[in-house]
Amino acid sequence: MASSLTCTGVVWAFLSFLCAAASCVGFFMPYWLLGSQLEKSVSFGTFRRCSYPVRDESRQTTVMVEQCGRYASFQAIPSAEWRICTVVTGLGCGLLLLVALTALMGCCVSELISRTVGRVAGGIQFLGGKCSCGEGTGA
Repeated sequence: MASSLTCTGVVWAFLSFLCAAASCVGFFMPYWLLGSQLEKSVSFGTFRRCSYPVRDESRQTTVMVEQCGRYASFQAIPSAEWRICTVVTGLGCGLLLLVALTALMGCCVSELISRTVGRVAGGIQFLGGKCSCGEGTGA
């Protein structure tokens, strides 16, 4: 099989695929975001939540339901910020997987990826990683 990638490109393709797989698995796991609320451990995933608050109308208080369950709909995700984060992160995982699979195909098909396209794709991945890593630092 002929390759359109250099040795560096092949290493980049395999690392991109491993990173894409790890990101997608991490995103779709049920314990994507962990935290605490009302002194209870809570978690939020794309399709699931564990230990979530519910309004008890009979007692006029908020109680914690300490079980895991799936969201009935997209609107059931508790806040607009979580819905936005779910969509943006899901799109990012999809794009990362697309770039990684294209790079892997470049290992097997000649003239699929040019040197310029490879450099641009690598640069975009580098900048995306720097941007996403810099957001959570609080600095």
